[in-house]
Amino acid sequence: METAQAASDDPAKPLLRRYEAVRRRSEALAAPLSAEDQQVQSMPDASPAKWHLAHTTWFFETFLLKERLRGYRPFDADFAFLFNSYYEGVGPRHARPQRGLLTRPPLREVMDYRRHVDAAMGRLIAGPPDDTAAPLIALGLNHEQQHQELLLMDIKHAFSCNPLHPAYAPAAAAALRQAAPLRWVGVDGGVRGIGHDGGGFAFDNEAPRHEVMLRDFRIASRLVTNGEYLGFMRDGGYARPEFWFMDGIETVRREGWRAPLYWRERDGAWLEFTLSGLRPLDPAAPAGHVSYYEAAAYAAWAGKRLATEAEWECAAAALPRDIERGANLLGSGKLHPASAEDGGRQARQMIGDLWEWTQSAYSTYPGFRPAAGAIGEYNGKFMANQMVLRGGSCVTPPGHIRITYRNFFYPHQRWMFAGIRLAEDA
Repeated sequence: METAQAASDDPAKPLLRRYEAVRRRSEALAAPLSAEDQQVQSMPDASPAKWHLAHTTWFFETFLLKERLRGYRPFDADFAFLFNSYYEGVGPRHARPQRGLLTRPPLREVMDYRRHVDAAMGRLIAGPPDDTAAPLIALGLNHEQQHQELLLMDIKHAFSCNPLHPAYAPAAAAALRQAAPLRWVGVDGGVRGIGHDGGGFAFDNEAPRHEVMLRDFRIASRLVTNGEYLGFMRDGGYARPEFWFMDGIETVRREGWRAPLYWRERDGAWLEFTLSGLRPLDPAAPAGHVSYYEAAAYAAWAGKRLATEAEWECAAAALPRDIERGANLLGSGKLHPASAEDGGRQARQMIGDLWEWTQSAYSTYPGFRPAAGAIGEYNGKFMANQMVLRGGSCVTPPGHIRITYRNFFYPHQRWMFAGIRLAEDA
């Protein structure tokens, strides 16, 4: 009995269970893909699924096992070069746009690599307590969850380039309904606190918590729908420079944009490529895979604006404590944004469905200091020329989202699950 009680009180067990669960989910997400699917890289911004599986493993090996597990032997010395993403402090790396050329190592060897590192991580976690290791393990797990979303973003883009329109997964049953009425939710201004308060995990870019001054504003009760975005298109929105930033309209002309990334027009009707293949466009579902330029142009056309990230976070602070309850995240199995239910005067879809563009440039919070060493490169060095998105998406893993979470992308990028919520001054 004493031995059983001691085992049940082992503080390492919950961490090991969480580690195993996150690692299993990555492999489950890759399981529907063939070895050929996992090799493809459809554009420089994307990465092969096989690379995601290897890189997330490299992270644990590099930042934990090599430094903290006595007697650890790297699985393959060449993997330090092949699967480093952007950490200059760790050493040189294979070029990102050429990851799809890595036909070797084969997929089975990458899976062996994962088994090798998982076994070693099990020994590390079960070993003598190390208060400095636990935060790195938490970071590695959250890093892997980010790559779970990236894996689905990247394979969706790859499949969209295939004229056979392959499906990653069968379409989830969905009750088609009309779009909920768009209402305006008032939010009081004043001096408000934003940023993570230090309880539980957060990325370094979410801190420190600090005060901001806001004016009273109103935020839309739901995301902009496909049907509403069609109105912008039919009104010549893509050809009307008065709604666009200069860089945006030049991108539209250079790239030939005339609709969101995955919309396809056939015989006068619009279809949308999804992770379940090509499907009729649902006018009540949120409009997704739009760039910041498109989001801002739509808002200007509608006579509104995008929220700042501080406004978004203060509006989200009114959500129930269990922010994931009922949210369309990866755990819902839908893999696609869904039409909103009528929430009356409450904002819906703040968590899940689509990341929401804000008008805030991605920058440091007052007092931000990156961690010492290579791990400090995780976020800080990307704080230029990108815009902040909030709220998570239908492919964000459950347990991985907070109202303080700051995602970021370049304003021209569209392959992430990103949409539009309008705001206005009170």
